[in-house]
Amino acid sequence: MKRLFTWLAVTVCLAFAGATIAQDKPAAKADKPAAEAAKPAAAAAAPEAKKEEAKPAPTPNKGDVAWMLTSTALVLMMSVPALALFYGGMVRSKNALSMLMQVFVVFSLVTVLWCIYGYSLAFTEGNAYFGGFDRLFLKGTFDPVKGEFATAATFSKGVVLPELVYVAFQATFAAITCCLILGAIAERAKFSAVLVFITLWFTFSYAPIAHMVWFWMGPDAYTSAKVVDEINAKAGLLWQWGALDFAGGTVVHINSGVAGLVGAYLIGKRIGFNKEAMPPHNLTLTMIGAALLWTGWFGFNAGSALEANGTAGLAFINTYLATACAVLSWILGEAIFKGKPSMLGAASGAVAGLVAITPAAGNVGVPGAFVIGTAAGLVCLWGVSGLKKLLRADDSLDVFGVHAIGGILGALLTGVFNSPDLGGPSFPVDWFTMKMTTGAEYSIAGQLWIQAKAVAVTFVWSGVVAAIAYKLVDLTIGLRVTEEEEREGLDTASHGEAAYRM
Repeated sequence: MKRLFTWLAVTVCLAFAGATIAQDKPAAKADKPAAEAAKPAAAAAAPEAKKEEAKPAPTPNKGDVAWMLTSTALVLMMSVPALALFYGGMVRSKNALSMLMQVFVVFSLVTVLWCIYGYSLAFTEGNAYFGGFDRLFLKGTFDPVKGEFATAATFSKGVVLPELVYVAFQATFAAITCCLILGAIAERAKFSAVLVFITLWFTFSYAPIAHMVWFWMGPDAYTSAKVVDEINAKAGLLWQWGALDFAGGTVVHINSGVAGLVGAYLIGKRIGFNKEAMPPHNLTLTMIGAALLWTGWFGFNAGSALEANGTAGLAFINTYLATACAVLSWILGEAIFKGKPSMLGAASGAVAGLVAITPAAGNVGVPGAFVIGTAAGLVCLWGVSGLKKLLRADDSLDVFGVHAIGGILGALLTGVFNSPDLGGPSFPVDWFTMKMTTGAEYSIAGQLWIQAKAVAVTFVWSGVVAAIAYKLVDLTIGLRVTEEEEREGLDTASHGEAAYRM
């Protein structure tokens, strides 16, 4: 364990150094307005803006704050206990406690890293790939002397949230993304190796992808038509391209799914894989976990509207509907191709629908939710059966087949169903006028191409970072437990406990 903590300390130092190298200009001053530190970042006045009499600073709406605090708690529930139970029920009984432990501790680890440097790297001004160091240890978010809280912008001009609320909301996204990876390498990874790998991958994959997709200067930064290009140039790379990702199709699901698949290849197959039965030991736990995931996902998707408004309502109903459609299409596919619908299939279908609708939740209309949900159940069923056989990887709990494949499907179909002609809300022509793109102006092919490029960047970035991180861990402390420990079970071998007593 001493070596583990030493590694974690070294990794944090490497993260700071890596982010410094990535900077192509000086970081913003620590006392810069907090709105520059959020998705959307707090709006900063453009240099060309005329000096006018100071206007009262916008104050957070209590309804928006209450909704975002509730959403944050819902997303936390998605990991602990929902994902822990979902994964815990799917492994063999001798590894159940280990799975619960990994989710619980990784969620805690990433939360701490997020508050130390992750939030700053993801959501402050830096360059197209990394943010800066304005918010290390959440510096500047609260002034205890004045009793003042920094604010972060939403998607509406003049509407803000306390920045700490936004920090907490995004912390849950970062933490659950890292926890998703665990399912792909379940039942044979060293606990210490998991923690070191997650630290590296979070620093060099999650934080930059979040910055590239979600960081921008906020709507209030667009003070005139003259500054639109200048303000756009300060955003993350994929935001500049116009990629649409409402709540994390690229940032969360493709990102984690690819890292999981790379891990499955590099750590190797479980002993006895494809030679002995390895069924889920407790589908009751898995069903409870899936149900809690569905419930918590409303905070994940509807909360990403950042306000208690109509967009949150649209994201809510789309999440509700698409998930139900995916459950039905998955079990129908099982009935046709396997002869019987299963409880595991229904639970997996729910997660597939939730994953696919995530990038689309507030970006498509109800017709899009019908199509995306129905397609997700069938496509992800193929992802965990036909595609999994082609890949020949022991992705233990089908992280790639559900999360990466579902995320790719959802990201691409967002580009299609965002069109007003197909019931979608479209997107602003520019953030100064706030005028929305009309059906005649919307190019499905053009937006689909942008979405495909965003998928490709995420896929390659996560895959390369994951491969390097896994290799570094393997060369130092080793990725995998011994054969004896694997046969005994990680509950006893790694933690000296057991999930069940006879």
